Amino acid sequence: PADCAVFQCGGCWAVLGDSLHLCAQEEQQLRIFVCYKVTSNVVWEDSLVIGLEGALLGCAYNALSCQSCGLIVGFILYSAPSDLAYLRGFFCFFKDSIFCYLLGKQMITEASKVNFPVVTLKE
Repeated sequence: PADCAVFQCGGCWAVLGDSLHLCAQEEQQLRIFVCYKVTSNVVWEDSLVIGLEGALLGCAYNALSCQSCGLIVGFILYSAPSDLAYLRGFFCFFKDSIFCYLLGKQMITEASKVNFPVVTLKE
């Protein structure tokens, strides 16, 4: 529990998920937390978005948003080049769009400043 965190929306503080369901964190271009389970505060559209620039160029994905305030907080990857294929079907939160409430320290911090013990889907 000391290393656990709750992921909250950067717009309205709604709870989106937690580090118990964290299955990867990527620091490269994507800067995301990857979870296999989220709360009912996370919603996504059925229609796919095609990435036209950046790290998601050429990828098809469903945007994730906060049900409470509508802020885009991440994506579910549907189709991607082989280097990102391991992320397909998981909930990917943009670190820049969420906050972390750290249970052990009882404090809120920007997700971009948090590093959890190393876990990766690539292995």
